[in-house]
Amino acid sequence: MTVSKRFAVRAIAFTAAVVAVLGVKAGMYHHRAVESEESLKYSYLSAIEGLSQSADSINSVLEKELYAGSPLMHAKLSAQLLTYAESAKATLTRLPIESMGLANTCKFLSQVGSFSQAMSEKLSKGEKLTKAEYENLNRLHEYSDSLSDMLWELNDRVSTGQTLTLPDDEQKNTELIGDSEGIKDYENSFENYPKLIYDGPFSDNILDKESALLKTLKEVDEDTAKQKCIMALGINSKDIPNTAYVYGKIPSYRFYDDDGNVSCAVTKQGGLVSYFIKTRRVNSADITAEQAVDFAGKFLDSLGITDMESTYYEVYDNVCTVNFACVRAGIIMYTDLIKVQVAMSDGGIVGYDARGYIVNHREREKGDGVISAKRAAEEISPVLKQGAHRLCFIPTQGGREVLCHEFECLSDTGRKVLVYINARTAAEEQILLISESASGVLTV
Repeated sequence: MTVSKRFAVRAIAFTAAVVAVLGVKAGMYHHRAVESEESLKYSYLSAIEGLSQSADSINSVLEKELYAGSPLMHAKLSAQLLTYAESAKATLTRLPIESMGLANTCKFLSQVGSFSQAMSEKLSKGEKLTKAEYENLNRLHEYSDSLSDMLWELNDRVSTGQTLTLPDDEQKNTELIGDSEGIKDYENSFENYPKLIYDGPFSDNILDKESALLKTLKEVDEDTAKQKCIMALGINSKDIPNTAYVYGKIPSYRFYDDDGNVSCAVTKQGGLVSYFIKTRRVNSADITAEQAVDFAGKFLDSLGITDMESTYYEVYDNVCTVNFACVRAGIIMYTDLIKVQVAMSDGGIVGYDARGYIVNHREREKGDGVISAKRAAEEISPVLKQGAHRLCFIPTQGGREVLCHEFECLSDTGRKVLVYINARTAAEEQILLISESASGVLTV
Protein backbone atom coordinates (compact mmCIF):
# COMPACT_ATOMS: atom_id res chain seq x y z
CA MET A 1 0.00 0.00 0.00
CA THR A 2 1.38 3.38 -1.01
CA VAL A 3 0.95 6.56 1.02
CA SER A 4 0.38 9.79 -0.87
CA LYS A 5 2.58 12.77 -0.18
CA ARG A 6 -0.49 14.80 0.81
CA PHE A 7 -1.56 12.16 3.34
CA ALA A 8 1.94 11.97 4.78
CA VAL A 9 2.04 15.74 5.22
CA ARG A 10 -1.36 15.69 6.90
CA ALA A 11 -0.28 12.87 9.20
CA ILE A 12 2.88 14.71 10.18
CA ALA A 13 0.90 17.91 10.76
CA PHE A 14 -1.68 16.04 12.85
CA THR A 15 1.02 14.34 14.90
CA ALA A 16 2.75 17.66 15.48
CA ALA A 17 -0.56 19.17 16.60
CA VAL A 18 -1.19 16.31 19.03
CA VAL A 19 2.32 16.64 20.43
CA ALA A 20 1.82 20.39 20.80
CA VAL A 21 -1.51 19.92 22.58
CA LEU A 22 -0.06 17.29 24.89
CA GLY A 23 2.89 19.56 25.56
CA VAL A 24 0.57 22.42 26.50
CA LYS A 25 -1.51 20.15 28.74
CA ALA A 26 1.62 18.76 30.38
CA GLY A 27 2.78 22.32 30.99
CA MET A 28 -0.60 23.22 32.48
CA TYR A 29 -0.57 20.18 34.80
CA HIS A 30 2.98 20.96 35.85
CA HIS A 31 2.04 24.58 36.54
CA ARG A 32 -0.96 23.49 38.60
CA ALA A 33 1.19 21.03 40.55
CA VAL A 34 3.75 23.73 41.28
CA GLU A 35 0.99 26.15 42.33
CA SER A 36 -0.56 23.49 44.59
CA GLU A 37 2.80 22.69 46.16
CA GLU A 38 3.58 26.35 46.76
CA SER A 39 0.11 26.93 48.24
CA LEU A 40 0.55 24.00 50.63
CA LYS A 41 4.03 25.17 51.55
CA TYR A 42 2.89 28.67 52.47
CA SER A 43 -0.10 27.27 54.34
CA TYR A 44 2.29 25.26 56.54
CA LEU A 45 4.64 28.22 56.92
CA SER A 46 1.75 30.38 58.08
CA ALA A 47 0.60 27.71 60.53
CA ILE A 48 4.06 27.24 62.05
CA GLU A 49 4.53 30.99 62.45
CA GLY A 50 1.09 31.37 64.06
CA LEU A 51 1.81 28.46 66.40
CA SER A 52 5.15 30.02 67.36
CA GLN A 53 3.47 33.31 68.22
CA SER A 54 0.83 31.55 70.33
CA ALA A 55 3.54 29.61 72.17
CA ASP A 56 5.31 32.90 72.95
CA SER A 57 2.09 34.34 74.37
CA ILE A 58 1.41 31.21 76.45
CA ASN A 59 4.94 31.34 77.84
CA SER A 60 4.59 35.00 78.82
CA VAL A 61 1.21 34.57 80.52
CA LEU A 62 2.35 31.49 82.45
CA GLU A 63 5.29 33.44 83.84
CA LYS A 64 2.94 36.24 84.91
CA GLU A 65 0.74 33.67 86.67
CA LEU A 66 3.69 32.65 88.82
CA TYR A 67 3.94 36.23 90.07
CA ALA A 68 0.21 37.07 90.33
CA GLY A 69 -1.02 37.63 93.87
CA SER A 70 -4.76 38.29 93.60
CA PRO A 71 -7.65 36.10 92.46
CA LEU A 72 -8.72 38.88 90.06
CA MET A 73 -5.33 38.92 88.32
CA HIS A 74 -5.28 35.12 88.11
CA ALA A 75 -8.75 35.23 86.52
CA LYS A 76 -7.59 37.75 83.90
CA LEU A 77 -4.47 35.76 83.09
CA SER A 78 -6.40 32.50 82.99
CA ALA A 79 -8.80 33.93 80.40
CA GLN A 80 -5.86 35.08 78.27
CA LEU A 81 -4.14 31.72 78.56
CA LEU A 82 -7.26 29.83 77.55
CA THR A 83 -7.61 32.05 74.46
CA TYR A 84 -3.98 31.57 73.41
CA ALA A 85 -4.13 27.80 74.00
CA GLU A 86 -7.31 27.42 71.94
CA SER A 87 -5.77 29.51 69.17
CA ALA A 88 -2.68 27.30 69.19
CA LYS A 89 -4.78 24.12 69.05
CA ALA A 90 -6.77 25.49 66.11
CA THR A 91 -3.54 26.33 64.28
CA LEU A 92 -2.10 22.91 65.06
CA THR A 93 -4.94 21.23 63.13
CA ARG A 94 -3.54 22.77 59.94
CA LEU A 95 -0.37 20.69 60.28
CA PRO A 96 0.16 16.91 59.81
CA ILE A 97 0.25 16.25 63.56
CA GLU A 98 0.81 12.50 63.34
CA SER A 99 3.70 12.79 60.89
CA MET A 100 5.31 15.54 62.94
CA GLY A 101 4.97 13.51 66.12
CA LEU A 102 3.29 16.27 68.14
CA ALA A 103 0.93 14.16 70.27
CA ASN A 104 2.40 15.41 73.55
CA THR A 105 2.25 19.00 72.34
CA CYS A 106 -1.48 18.56 71.65
CA LYS A 107 -1.99 17.28 75.16
CA PHE A 108 0.04 20.16 76.64
CA LEU A 109 -2.06 22.77 74.83
CA SER A 110 -5.26 21.10 76.02
CA GLN A 111 -4.11 20.96 79.62
CA VAL A 112 -2.39 24.31 80.08
CA GLY A 113 -5.49 26.50 79.67
CA SER A 114 -7.75 24.10 81.51
CA PHE A 115 -5.36 23.79 84.47
CA SER A 116 -5.00 27.57 84.77
CA GLN A 117 -8.77 27.98 84.70
CA ALA A 118 -9.18 25.41 87.47
CA MET A 119 -6.62 27.23 89.63
CA SER A 120 -8.42 30.53 89.02
CA GLU A 121 -11.75 29.05 90.09
CA LYS A 122 -10.14 27.66 93.22
CA LEU A 123 -8.77 31.10 94.16
CA SER A 124 -12.13 32.75 93.49
CA LYS A 125 -13.63 30.52 96.21
CA GLY A 126 -11.17 31.91 98.75
CA GLU A 127 -8.84 28.89 98.68
CA LYS A 128 -5.06 29.05 98.33
CA LEU A 129 -2.84 27.37 95.77
CA THR A 130 -0.69 24.61 97.23
CA LYS A 131 3.06 24.36 96.82
CA ALA A 132 2.54 21.45 94.41
CA GLU A 133 0.18 23.53 92.26
CA TYR A 134 2.71 26.37 92.05
CA GLU A 135 5.35 23.79 91.08
CA ASN A 136 3.06 22.53 88.32
CA LEU A 137 2.59 26.08 87.03
CA ASN A 138 6.36 26.48 86.98
CA ARG A 139 6.81 23.21 85.09
CA LEU A 140 4.17 24.27 82.56
CA HIS A 141 6.09 27.51 82.09
CA GLU A 142 9.32 25.58 81.50
CA TYR A 143 7.66 23.38 78.89
CA SER A 144 6.08 26.36 77.15
CA ASP A 145 9.49 28.05 77.02
CA SER A 146 10.97 24.96 75.34
CA LEU A 147 8.02 24.74 72.96
CA SER A 148 8.46 28.36 71.93
CA ASP A 149 12.18 27.89 71.23
CA MET A 150 11.59 24.70 69.26
CA LEU A 151 8.83 26.21 67.12
CA TRP A 152 10.76 29.35 66.24
CA GLU A 153 13.75 27.22 65.30
CA LEU A 154 11.50 25.10 63.09
CA ASN A 155 9.96 28.26 61.62
CA ASP A 156 13.41 29.59 60.69
CA ARG A 157 14.45 26.31 59.04
CA VAL A 158 11.24 25.83 57.10
CA SER A 159 11.10 29.47 55.95
CA THR A 160 14.58 29.07 54.42
CA GLY A 161 13.57 25.82 52.71
CA GLN A 162 15.91 23.62 54.75
CA THR A 163 13.38 21.04 55.94
CA LEU A 164 10.20 21.34 53.91
CA THR A 165 9.94 18.58 51.31
CA LEU A 166 6.82 17.82 49.33
CA PRO A 167 6.29 14.50 47.50
CA ASP A 168 5.41 14.38 43.82
CA ASP A 169 2.15 12.61 44.54
CA GLU A 170 -0.14 15.10 46.26
CA GLN A 171 -2.18 12.24 47.68
CA LYS A 172 0.76 11.22 49.82
CA ASN A 173 1.25 12.72 53.23
CA THR A 174 3.39 15.83 53.28
CA GLU A 175 6.57 15.52 55.29
CA LEU A 176 7.38 18.79 56.98
CA ILE A 177 10.25 18.08 59.25
CA GLY A 178 11.90 14.82 58.35
CA ASP A 179 14.07 13.72 61.27
CA SER A 180 14.03 17.02 63.14
CA GLU A 181 15.88 16.43 66.39
CA GLY A 182 14.38 19.57 67.94
CA ILE A 183 10.84 18.22 67.88
CA LYS A 184 11.93 14.74 68.94
CA ASP A 185 13.83 16.16 71.90
CA TYR A 186 10.88 18.32 72.90
CA GLU A 187 8.36 15.50 72.67
CA ASN A 188 10.68 13.14 74.56
CA SER A 189 11.02 15.71 77.34
CA PHE A 190 7.43 14.93 78.33
CA GLU A 191 8.66 11.73 79.95
CA ASN A 192 9.13 13.84 83.09
CA TYR A 193 5.97 15.87 82.58
CA PRO A 194 3.99 16.09 85.83
CA LYS A 195 0.56 14.50 86.14
CA LEU A 196 -1.98 17.31 86.51
CA ILE A 197 -4.86 16.30 88.77
CA TYR A 198 -7.47 19.04 89.05
CA ASP A 199 -11.15 19.72 88.45
CA GLY A 200 -10.97 20.10 84.71
CA PRO A 201 -11.78 18.16 81.52
CA PHE A 202 -8.14 17.41 80.65
CA SER A 203 -7.05 16.34 84.11
CA ASP A 204 -4.87 13.22 83.98
CA ASN A 205 -7.26 11.32 86.21
CA ILE A 206 -9.84 11.66 83.41
CA LEU A 207 -7.42 10.89 80.61
CA ASP A 208 -6.44 7.75 82.54
CA LYS A 209 -10.05 6.71 83.13
CA GLU A 210 -10.75 3.02 82.53
CA SER A 211 -13.68 1.86 80.43
CA ALA A 212 -16.40 -0.04 82.25
CA LEU A 213 -17.77 -1.10 78.86
CA LEU A 214 -14.58 -2.84 77.69
CA LYS A 215 -14.35 -4.89 80.88
CA THR A 216 -17.54 -6.72 79.88
CA LEU A 217 -16.32 -7.66 76.39
CA LYS A 218 -14.25 -10.58 75.13
CA GLU A 219 -10.78 -10.14 73.66
CA VAL A 220 -10.36 -10.30 69.88
CA ASP A 221 -7.25 -11.19 67.89
CA GLU A 222 -5.47 -8.99 65.37
CA ASP A 223 -7.10 -10.58 62.31
CA THR A 224 -10.60 -10.05 63.71
CA ALA A 225 -9.76 -6.47 64.62
CA LYS A 226 -8.44 -5.82 61.11
CA GLN A 227 -11.65 -7.13 59.56
CA LYS A 228 -13.60 -4.71 61.76
CA CYS A 229 -11.38 -1.90 60.51
CA ILE A 230 -11.77 -2.89 56.84
CA MET A 231 -15.56 -3.07 57.13
CA ALA A 232 -15.82 0.30 58.91
CA LEU A 233 -13.58 2.13 56.45
CA GLY A 234 -14.80 0.33 53.32
CA ILE A 235 -11.25 -0.39 52.13
CA ASN A 236 -9.08 -3.39 51.23
CA SER A 237 -6.59 -5.12 53.48
CA LYS A 238 -3.71 -3.97 51.25
CA ASP A 239 -4.67 -0.34 51.93
CA ILE A 240 -3.59 -0.69 55.58
CA PRO A 241 -0.49 -2.91 55.54
CA ASN A 242 0.92 -1.75 58.89
CA THR A 243 -0.09 -2.70 62.43
CA ALA A 244 0.91 -1.31 65.81
CA TYR A 245 -0.28 -2.08 69.32
CA VAL A 246 -1.62 0.81 71.40
CA TYR A 247 -1.29 0.50 75.17
CA GLY A 248 -3.03 2.61 77.83
CA LYS A 249 -6.56 2.58 79.18
CA ILE A 250 -8.02 1.59 75.80
CA PRO A 251 -5.65 -1.15 74.54
CA SER A 252 -6.08 -1.30 70.78
CA TYR A 253 -4.70 -2.49 67.48
CA ARG A 254 -3.85 0.42 65.17
CA PHE A 255 -3.85 -0.15 61.42
CA TYR A 256 -2.36 2.41 59.05
CA ASP A 257 -0.92 2.93 55.58
CA ASP A 258 2.59 3.90 54.56
CA ASP A 259 1.72 7.53 53.78
CA GLY A 260 -0.20 8.47 56.92
CA ASN A 261 -3.46 8.99 55.01
CA VAL A 262 -5.41 6.28 56.82
CA SER A 263 -5.24 5.35 60.50
CA CYS A 264 -7.72 3.27 62.48
CA ALA A 265 -7.74 1.91 66.05
CA VAL A 266 -9.80 -1.12 67.10
CA THR A 267 -10.08 -2.09 70.77
CA LYS A 268 -8.53 -5.37 71.86
CA GLN A 269 -11.52 -5.99 74.13
CA GLY A 270 -14.64 -6.33 72.03
CA GLY A 271 -13.16 -5.24 68.68
CA LEU A 272 -14.83 -1.82 68.77
CA VAL A 273 -13.68 0.80 66.27
CA SER A 274 -12.24 3.44 68.58
CA TYR A 275 -11.35 6.08 66.00
CA PHE A 276 -10.20 6.48 62.43
CA ILE A 277 -8.97 9.21 60.10
CA LYS A 278 -9.11 9.13 56.29
CA THR A 279 -7.11 12.11 55.06
CA ARG A 280 -8.28 13.50 51.75
CA ARG A 281 -9.02 16.87 50.26
CA VAL A 282 -12.68 17.87 50.21
CA ASN A 283 -12.93 20.65 47.66
CA SER A 284 -16.67 21.24 47.50
CA ALA A 285 -19.92 21.16 49.48
CA ASP A 286 -22.48 19.40 47.30
CA ILE A 287 -24.76 18.13 50.08
CA THR A 288 -26.58 19.99 52.84
CA ALA A 289 -25.71 19.84 56.54
CA GLU A 290 -28.95 17.94 57.16
CA GLN A 291 -27.92 15.33 54.60
CA ALA A 292 -24.48 15.10 56.23
CA VAL A 293 -26.12 14.43 59.61
CA ASP A 294 -28.21 11.70 57.96
CA PHE A 295 -25.10 10.10 56.40
CA ALA A 296 -23.42 10.14 59.83
CA GLY A 297 -26.42 8.48 61.50
CA LYS A 298 -26.56 5.74 58.87
CA PHE A 299 -22.85 5.10 59.37
CA LEU A 300 -23.42 4.50 63.11
CA ASP A 301 -26.25 2.13 62.21
CA SER A 302 -23.86 0.20 59.96
CA LEU A 303 -21.54 -0.26 62.94
CA GLY A 304 -24.41 -1.59 65.04
CA ILE A 305 -24.38 1.43 67.37
CA THR A 306 -27.99 2.23 68.23
CA ASP A 307 -29.81 4.55 70.61
CA MET A 308 -27.74 7.53 69.45
CA GLU A 309 -29.15 10.99 68.81
CA SER A 310 -27.46 13.78 66.87
CA THR A 311 -27.03 16.87 69.01
CA TYR A 312 -24.85 19.52 67.36
CA TYR A 313 -22.80 19.85 64.20
CA GLU A 314 -20.21 22.15 62.67
CA VAL A 315 -19.05 22.58 59.06
CA TYR A 316 -15.44 23.56 58.47
CA ASP A 317 -13.38 23.23 55.28
CA ASN A 318 -16.23 21.30 53.60
CA VAL A 319 -16.26 18.69 56.37
CA CYS A 320 -19.24 18.37 58.71
CA THR A 321 -18.48 17.14 62.25
CA VAL A 322 -21.60 15.67 63.85
CA ASN A 323 -21.88 15.00 67.60
CA PHE A 324 -24.01 12.10 68.81
CA ALA A 325 -25.08 11.28 72.38
CA CYS A 326 -26.61 8.08 73.72
CA VAL A 327 -30.31 8.05 74.71
CA ARG A 328 -31.78 5.39 77.00
CA ALA A 329 -35.27 5.39 78.53
CA GLY A 330 -35.76 8.96 77.38
CA ILE A 331 -32.63 10.18 79.18
CA ILE A 332 -29.89 11.66 76.99
CA MET A 333 -26.32 11.00 78.14
CA TYR A 334 -24.07 13.77 76.91
CA THR A 335 -21.09 11.97 78.42
CA ASP A 336 -21.43 9.06 75.95
CA LEU A 337 -20.22 11.01 72.93
CA ILE A 338 -19.38 9.94 69.38
CA LYS A 339 -18.12 12.31 66.68
CA VAL A 340 -18.50 11.53 62.98
CA GLN A 341 -16.91 13.60 60.19
CA VAL A 342 -18.64 13.69 56.82
CA ALA A 343 -17.22 14.98 53.52
CA MET A 344 -19.69 17.53 52.16
CA SER A 345 -18.70 16.65 48.60
CA ASP A 346 -20.18 13.15 48.56
CA GLY A 347 -21.26 12.14 52.08
CA GLY A 348 -18.22 9.92 52.63
CA ILE A 349 -17.13 9.33 56.22
CA VAL A 350 -13.63 10.77 56.70
CA GLY A 351 -13.32 10.75 60.49
CA TYR A 352 -14.75 8.98 63.52
CA ASP A 353 -14.05 9.18 67.25
CA ALA A 354 -15.90 6.98 69.75
CA ARG A 355 -13.43 7.19 72.63
CA GLY A 356 -15.79 9.28 74.75
CA TYR A 357 -18.49 6.67 74.26
CA ILE A 358 -16.16 3.75 74.95
CA VAL A 359 -14.81 5.28 78.17
CA ASN A 360 -18.12 6.49 79.61
CA HIS A 361 -20.84 4.17 78.34
CA ARG A 362 -22.54 1.97 80.90
CA GLU A 363 -26.02 1.18 82.19
CA ARG A 364 -27.46 3.99 84.31
CA GLU A 365 -30.62 4.53 86.29
CA LYS A 366 -31.97 7.84 87.47
CA GLY A 367 -32.67 6.31 90.88
CA ASP A 368 -34.76 7.79 93.67
CA GLY A 369 -34.85 11.31 95.00
CA VAL A 370 -35.35 13.02 91.64
CA ILE A 371 -37.18 16.34 91.92
CA SER A 372 -40.03 17.10 89.54
CA ALA A 373 -39.63 19.17 86.40
CA LYS A 374 -42.04 21.69 87.90
CA ARG A 375 -39.81 22.13 90.94
CA ALA A 376 -36.67 22.41 88.80
CA ALA A 377 -38.33 25.02 86.57
CA GLU A 378 -38.67 27.34 89.57
CA GLU A 379 -34.88 27.90 89.45
CA ILE A 380 -34.90 29.26 85.88
CA SER A 381 -34.49 32.99 85.35
CA PRO A 382 -37.81 34.84 84.91
CA VAL A 383 -36.46 36.56 81.78
CA LEU A 384 -36.42 33.21 79.97
CA LYS A 385 -39.43 31.58 78.36
CA GLN A 386 -39.39 27.85 79.08
CA GLY A 387 -39.82 25.31 76.31
CA ALA A 388 -39.06 21.59 75.87
CA HIS A 389 -37.77 19.58 78.82
CA ARG A 390 -35.95 16.29 79.30
CA LEU A 391 -33.71 14.47 81.77
CA CYS A 392 -30.03 14.13 80.95
CA PHE A 393 -26.62 13.26 82.33
CA ILE A 394 -24.08 16.03 81.78
CA PRO A 395 -20.31 15.93 82.41
CA THR A 396 -18.73 18.12 85.05
CA GLN A 397 -15.38 19.84 84.59
CA GLY A 398 -13.72 17.18 86.73
CA GLY A 399 -14.93 14.24 84.68
CA ARG A 400 -17.83 13.24 86.89
CA GLU A 401 -21.43 13.39 85.72
CA VAL A 402 -24.67 14.67 87.20
CA LEU A 403 -28.33 13.99 86.45
CA CYS A 404 -30.10 17.18 85.39
CA HIS A 405 -33.33 18.58 84.07
CA GLU A 406 -32.58 20.18 80.70
CA PHE A 407 -34.81 23.08 79.69
CA GLU A 408 -34.80 24.63 76.22
CA CYS A 409 -35.50 28.31 76.78
CA LEU A 410 -35.86 31.48 74.76
CA SER A 411 -34.78 34.99 75.74
CA ASP A 412 -36.73 38.11 74.82
CA THR A 413 -34.13 38.78 72.10
CA GLY A 414 -34.72 35.39 70.50
CA ARG A 415 -31.55 33.78 71.85
CA LYS A 416 -31.93 30.02 72.44
CA VAL A 417 -30.64 28.99 75.86
CA LEU A 418 -30.20 25.59 77.52
CA VAL A 419 -30.50 25.57 81.32
CA TYR A 420 -29.46 22.56 83.40
CA ILE A 421 -30.93 22.13 86.88
CA ASN A 422 -29.55 19.42 89.18
CA ALA A 423 -32.27 16.76 89.39
CA ARG A 424 -31.54 16.07 93.06
CA THR A 425 -30.52 19.39 94.60
CA ALA A 426 -32.25 21.91 92.28
CA ALA A 427 -28.93 23.73 91.90
CA GLU A 428 -28.39 25.51 88.59
CA GLU A 429 -25.55 23.41 87.18
CA GLN A 430 -24.92 24.93 83.77
CA ILE A 431 -26.16 27.38 81.14
CA LEU A 432 -25.36 26.94 77.45
CA LEU A 433 -26.08 29.36 74.62
CA ILE A 434 -27.09 27.84 71.28
CA SER A 435 -25.27 29.38 68.35
CA GLU A 436 -26.85 28.80 64.95
CA SER A 437 -25.17 29.85 61.73
CA ALA A 438 -24.47 28.68 58.21
CA SER A 439 -21.51 26.72 59.57
CA GLY A 440 -23.46 24.75 62.15
CA VAL A 441 -25.40 24.48 65.40
CA LEU A 442 -23.14 24.68 68.46
CA THR A 443 -23.27 25.51 72.15
CA VAL A 444 -21.08 28.05 73.91
